[in-house]
Order: sequence, then structure tokens, then C-alpha cells
Amino acid sequence: MSEPKKLYIKTYGCQMNVYDSERMAETLGGQGYVETQSPDDADMILLNTCHIREKAAEKVYSELGRFKGLKAEKPDLKIGVAGCVAQAEGEEIMRRQPLVDLVVGPQSYHRLPEMEAKTREGAKALDTDFPEEDKFEKLKNRPKAKRGPTAFLTVQEGCDKFCAFCVVPYTRGAEVSRPVDRIVREAQDLVERGVREITLLGQNVNAYHGAGPNGDMTLAGLIWELNKVDGLERIRFTTSHPNDMADDLIEAHGTCEKLMPYLHLPVQSGSDRILKRMNRSHTAESYLRLIERIRAARPDIVMSGDFIVGFPEETDEDFQATMDLVEQIKYGYAYSFKYSTRPGTPAAERSQVDPGVADDRLQRLQGLITRHQREIQDAMVGRKVRVLFEKTGRLPGQMVGKSEYLHSVHVSDADVEIGALRDVLIIGSGANSLAGQLL
Repeated sequence: MSEPKKLYIKTYGCQMNVYDSERMAETLGGQGYVETQSPDDADMILLNTCHIREKAAEKVYSELGRFKGLKAEKPDLKIGVAGCVAQAEGEEIMRRQPLVDLVVGPQSYHRLPEMEAKTREGAKALDTDFPEEDKFEKLKNRPKAKRGPTAFLTVQEGCDKFCAFCVVPYTRGAEVSRPVDRIVREAQDLVERGVREITLLGQNVNAYHGAGPNGDMTLAGLIWELNKVDGLERIRFTTSHPNDMADDLIEAHGTCEKLMPYLHLPVQSGSDRILKRMNRSHTAESYLRLIERIRAARPDIVMSGDFIVGFPEETDEDFQATMDLVEQIKYGYAYSFKYSTRPGTPAAERSQVDPGVADDRLQRLQGLITRHQREIQDAMVGRKVRVLFEKTGRLPGQMVGKSEYLHSVHVSDADVEIGALRDVLIIGSGANSLAGQLL
């Protein structure tokens, strides 16, 4: 038998890219590839890129430049660029970096086997279409290898919101939801392989409207279907938009046993003026009322959010409105970023905030978020939580897992197995994790 070919994938960005990388590895596995952790060993290198961060394309070109020597040493090495930068840049990638053999967008990676075969014949392969066929159905079934206790599962892709700062509608396309039966089958397959917690993914996941047995089903309906899957213990979802937080989904947080008490619900700003300029279609007040309803349904829920500071035209008053909103919500987690331009988006053409001012605002916001995060974490001491153990810790005999609230929890009992779901008493709170004792 010939030696298997080796595939190295470097994944940038969001959880959906992590999921996509897994599927790309699986479909190329059907072509005889096995994954390697080093590009030096690889017969094919794939960069699965993200276009959200500043100068994303330039960072990809810089990374590709590091492979020039490797390509010179191994002329048969194939190098590909996948993901959202591939979608945005297309053929320009091959023009600027001739060592690239393959460019594939996020909606076309099910065509990788044909593209890989084309490169083996000495040709370049480019596919950044938005094909009509369902890429998930075209992909080979996941191999039945054992999995860890948690997994991502993409249920929805694309976005129709067109926020003024965002490239997703241009790189991932319009909103598309997968049919319910296919998602349930994939979830059952994951559970058979050892998965106990699934996070449902989508660029705008709570806009999910997949085909069900009696017509389109909402995200809440999908969650209730997954709630019936034997062996699946936990369900989460991300990322959501406030405008799509429907009544049945709010109710599910209070009534669905497997839906975890954690919700990532980005608001981006506390200023109505800036929200309007962002094309967010909600106000600070409507967001606050929505949080009240969610907390009424599930009082112990931990909220998470996203914020952009220094958005074009943001004033001190606009920023203070964001600080005021954060003070009211008190997030258990939040992600905050300084605005950076995305070519082709409306906000890129507007008057920019001074970088020093934006830096100062970001530091102040992050300080407030960190204080709230620590207060919520400290308040867990003395409480009983349910921990799904995922890995060994850094210390001998230490095991680490996640509580239902997504807090990282470590215990010192060596007899806990990966995948175990155990009651734990929280006995200490650190900078980014909790210490627990098995009950």
C-alpha cells in the first residue's frame, strides 16, 4: 500500500470555520489524505481564512509567503486558500501569490476532491461560486472515528442583515437553512461517536427556518427536535441577532431541559444613533426589554455580547451610552473590538474616529466588562453546577470542563473521565476559570 498523503489545515476565525475545516478534512480523507499538525510534513496545505479582522487578506498573503521555501523544496506540494478571504479575493490570490494551486469559497468546499485532482494534473483550481446544490449532502458522511464530548454543527449560513461594518453577506451569501431531518441525522451520528454537547452554528442562527415535516421550522422547533436525541445532553447556539429572538425561542430557554442557560446576543453599541448608522434595526431600549424577557424566562441565564467601539462618527456621548448599557446588562462574557474598515462596506467610506480615542474607549469598555465578568464568576462560589469534562488540565490529576453557564471549571480528582457529566461544588474563582470539587 502507498503512504497516505498528508493534509495540513490552518483555521482562522469563527466556529463555523472550525466546522468547515473538519468537513474539508473529511472530504479529502476520501482522496487518501490524513491530517498532520505540521506544514513541513504536508502534501497539501489549506488556509481556511476569515475576513472579519483588519487587513485579513494581507495576513493571508504574509502567511503564504512563509511557504515559498517549502514549495521550492517540495514542488509537488499543493497549497490552497479556502474560506471568506478566498471568496472575497478569488483569482487575485493566485495572481499575487503564484504558489497557490487552489482557491475555494466557503460554499464550494464539497468540490474539493475534483479541485484537488485538477491540481495533481498541473492545473490551477478556482471555485468561488454559490452553487445551488446542498454542499452538506454532497459531502461524504463523517467517518465513524471517536469524537470528543463537544462538537459544532452548522445549521444556517449567510446573512440578510447587511450591517454597515460587515462583509458576511458578501462572502457567505444570503441566509440559507438546512432541513431539520438532515441536522437531526448529523446530531445522532455525532452522539454515536461520543459527543454529548452540540453547539448549533449560523451567521444569524436564530433566523433559522429549515424545512421540517410540516413546513418550515424555527430554531426553537429545531432545538425541541434535537432535545429528543438520546445521548445528547446539552444544546447551545451561536451567533444570534436581537431582531430574530422570537417568542418561542425565549420560551425554550425556560422550558427545554437540554438548552443551556447561556446566550450570546450581540448588540454592538448602546447608542441609538450609532445603531442606526450600523443598520442594526434595533434600539438600545428594545434590546434592554428583550433581555428582561429572556431573564424572566430563565432567571439564571448568563448573557454574552459583542461591541464595536470607535465606529465611524462615534462621539463621547455615543460611547457613554454603550457604557451605560453594559452597566445595566452586566454580561458574564463579552467580546469588544476597535472598529476597523472592511473595503466595500458602507462604513468604510465614513469619517473615522481617531485611533488613540478608539484605543482609550476600548480599554475603558473592556475594564467594565472584565469587572462584571469577575463579579458573576465570583458569585458562583458555593453553588453546585453540572460540568461536562473535556480534557486533562495542566496540573497532574487535574481535569477541566465547562459548566452549563460555559464557565471553565477544573477539579483535582484524577478518576474523572473525559466525557463525564458530573455535579461539582464551586470552591474558588480565578481570573478565567472556577475551581471545583466533585459531589
